[in-house]
Amino acid sequence: MRGKTIVARSGDPRVAGNRLTIDLAALVSNYRLLSKKSGAAKTAAVVKADAYGLGAGQVTPALSKAGCRHFFVATAQEGVVLRPLVFGAEIFVLNGCTNEAECAVMAEAHLIPVMQSREAIWLWAGFWSARGGRRPCAVMVDTGMNRLGLTVAEAIRFADENAREHTVTALLVMSHLACADEPAHPMNVQQLESFHAVALAFGDIESSIANSSGIFLGPDYHLDMTRPGIALYGGEPVTGAENPMQPVATFETRILQIRHARKGQTVSYGATCTLERDTVIAVAGAGYADGYPRSLSGSGVRLRDVAKPGGSGFVSGQIAPILGRVTMDMTMFDITDIPHGQVNTGDWIELFGPNIALDDAARSGGTVAYEMLTGCGRRAAKRYVESGHSA
Repeated sequence: MRGKTIVARSGDPRVAGNRLTIDLAALVSNYRLLSKKSGAAKTAAVVKADAYGLGAGQVTPALSKAGCRHFFVATAQEGVVLRPLVFGAEIFVLNGCTNEAECAVMAEAHLIPVMQSREAIWLWAGFWSARGGRRPCAVMVDTGMNRLGLTVAEAIRFADENAREHTVTALLVMSHLACADEPAHPMNVQQLESFHAVALAFGDIESSIANSSGIFLGPDYHLDMTRPGIALYGGEPVTGAENPMQPVATFETRILQIRHARKGQTVSYGATCTLERDTVIAVAGAGYADGYPRSLSGSGVRLRDVAKPGGSGFVSGQIAPILGRVTMDMTMFDITDIPHGQVNTGDWIELFGPNIALDDAARSGGTVAYEMLTGCGRRAAKRYVESGHSA
């Protein structure tokens, strides 16, 4: 691989039908850019869902080596897996704790639960009451997303109570922006103003509201800590703007067969694609069981905006549109316009990566980069590379 060195592998590449290449140097470069954009704020990393499907076992140490000391996961189980990889770092568990067994696991692994309700706070405090200790946690405040968290009024009231009673040791108070990828959306300012009242009530405790997109809203949103996720992995932080992030993941699948079909014949389930010319078809070995959404189908998807023609692959230097419906294990691509002999059985075709942007692929399927990334590692062999070296 010219210009890159393979540093680790997961899965057997000899028998893998799909390949996911993760550029760790690009990942680190994205982290450094986000850190620079965050100004004086600490820059954490969201590595939930196995680092968005790219493999926390490799991604997290790379970020740690680059200076990251604060990580966010979704569940206690994810935190336990992460702990030996980043010894000494703070690991926050976004889903918090719902029972005493979870509390015990998080205490043993030195995880920091994010408290989403007063009930969770009392659960965490009760667990520690007979054990002593600092009871460290973060507090999530819902400033308008209506997902998880204390209301603004509950959070302000709890801040006063905790200052007097020391129920828990709150290390961080945080909220989550709902529309940060749209800089002009009025909800951004509304949420920030609501959160300022909460942060003021908590006094010297650190505060955080900026996700990937929030970092690009400017210094007012950076506060004490930013929490990028999708932008670390190459996703667009701002809708409709040029993406400043480097692509990190390249998803490819092998071509299983080259077929020749006549004008008027149909392709794939439902016969939704009728060929308008004699067509050369590359049948590739990835489908929705591999996290390549059925909504990327070239036809026959009723819920997708009719203006979007479906997804494409990239092979032999050219775009190859999808023909017909994506199936469970296979997708058909139109390679008619690629010169004969340049595409062969066994070749790799890119589904997203440096030639087909992750977000463009997602939009073609009416979905988001998050879903594309978290699904694509199901059956793929992973290889981790570092750019800037000779192989």
